[in-house]
Formats: sequence, C-alpha cells, structure tokens
Amino acid sequence: MTWRELLTQASERAALLYPWTGGRELRVSGGRRWTIDGKLPPEHGWWAFSLTSRRRATFQGLPASELAPVECQSEVAGWLAGDRLVSDGPGAGHSAPELVRRAERVRLIPRGLDRFQRVRAGRFHDEGQLVFLELEMPLGPEQAVLDAYLERARCIDHVPGVTPGLAAVFRLETWRRDEAERKRRKQAERLAQEARRREIVQLLGDGAGRRFIARVDFGAAARAALAVGGAEYLDHRHTEVAGEVVVRFRLNGSRFECTCDALTLQIRDSGICLHAEWGDEDFDYGTSGDTWLTLESLPGVIQDAERQDRLVIFRHA
Repeated sequence: MTWRELLTQASERAALLYPWTGGRELRVSGGRRWTIDGKLPPEHGWWAFSLTSRRRATFQGLPASELAPVECQSEVAGWLAGDRLVSDGPGAGHSAPELVRRAERVRLIPRGLDRFQRVRAGRFHDEGQLVFLELEMPLGPEQAVLDAYLERARCIDHVPGVTPGLAAVFRLETWRRDEAERKRRKQAERLAQEARRREIVQLLGDGAGRRFIARVDFGAAARAALAVGGAEYLDHRHTEVAGEVVVRFRLNGSRFECTCDALTLQIRDSGICLHAEWGDEDFDYGTSGDTWLTLESLPGVIQDAERQDRLVIFRHA
C-alpha cells in the first residue's frame, strides 16, 4: 500500500502492515511518516498499525492475512553472511574484514536459514534499513560452495559458476569461522593460564610449594619467600657456580644481596656477618651460620641484627 492510497482514506482509519525495527515512527517512500501512540510491539517484526489523517499510528497486533504490506522503495538481491548482505557488485572483491565493515545489515531475517542462500531485501524509505523480504531462486553453485565450506576448503576456484558476490560470502564465512575458533582458543589459553596462576599462588603460600615453583619460575618463588620475612624482591641472576643464584632484595629501606641454592632456596652467602664469636658456647669460633638460613628466614635475621646494632654488610646490592 502506497502513501497516496493511504491519503485517499484520510477521513477514516487505514491499516498498514509495517516492518517495525524500533522507535516511534513509521516512514514510507515519498517522505510520509506517522508517530506511534501508546504501546509498542513486543519485538521487532511485521506488525499491523492503524493510521489517522493526523499522522498518528496505533499498534494493532498481529496482522490480518488480507492486509497488504507497505510498498518497498527499493530492493536488492544477494547472499547473507550472518546478518550482512553481499551482492554482486564492486564491493565483492574486498577482504573479509573490509566486507564486514561495508556489507549492510539486514533486519527481520527469519530463523533457520542455511548458509549461502540467495535472498531479497528491501528498503522502505530513503534512510531506512534493509529488511528481509524472501528467498530468491539459487543461481546453481550454492550447494557446492556450502559443501566446500563444510569440508574446510580454503578456496572455491574449483566450483563452476561462482559469482563475485557468492565468492565474497564464502571468504567472509570462512574468515568468521576462523576468527571464532581463534577467540575460543585464546579464551581457553587464558582460562588455563588463570588456573595455573591460581595454582601457583596457592603453592607459593607453602614452603614446599615455593621450592617446587623455583624449578620453573625462580623469581616468583624468591619473591614469595622473601615476602614471608617482610622483604621486597628486586632481582636475581644465576652465577657461574652450578645451581647458585644471586638475589637482590629491599628491607627496611636498604638493599641487600645474597646467594642461595636455585632449588632449595637455602642461603649460601647471606651477604652479612654471621660468624660465631669468642664466648659463643653453642658454636666453634668462626663457624658460618649462612647455610642455616633460607630466603624466608634471612630477612628476620637481618632485622634482629639491626635492632642489636650488630649488622655488618659484606655484599652491597
């Protein structure tokens, strides 16, 4: 039904079958428009509206079978890639990402359409969106293109009769599938890494766990071990001695350096004076206490020595 036909019924209420996709305005070719009063349709679709000569419209509900749809201003045929329409034209040679940006969205597509089906869509006014109208007769190669897609073929050069538009839709569908799979793999990797991170955090709270982690990530193990004694890990490096690591850390505003075993976190050289003195009844004079310490306990010993004003630093970080 055209707007001119509607105007001939100005003195009475007319009915219009319209593809509603949101908003409170109905527009048709020629610039005619109506404002919807009252409630709106529950969802996007073809709905019946009653019209008045004052350019007001009212939602009526499901359309009667004899009600004719509003007349299209223009129509276009092509193939759907998701909800995007690709036709045979100059844009068919673009890459898949460019096609996504350029291909126009089609509204009110019925559920259950298979890939590579040729369709017809229409526009009902100059600025209107494309709306699905009906299936078109296939050109012939659509089933072969679908078979190639299902077999994960990378091209369809072997399929005769493929038009530029259909070839473009194949590229687009293949690219979208590849992108979806890439995102799924990335998400799975992220979830696996997150699970591993939680596992590592749990292990770092335990001494045995820290030593287990030191085999694969010494820095993480050293950081957690030093944190037990209130120290801040700064850096580490391996030495020429097998299994030995130099660790730098900060404690109470000062930087320290020590060496430890790369696997057990046992201190080899604390970097401070830890030798027995004359009068020490528990140890012989000159006995080194470095190896009795670990990265967890060394910060506490340094703090005790500072409180007693007996701290002597041999290694400066």
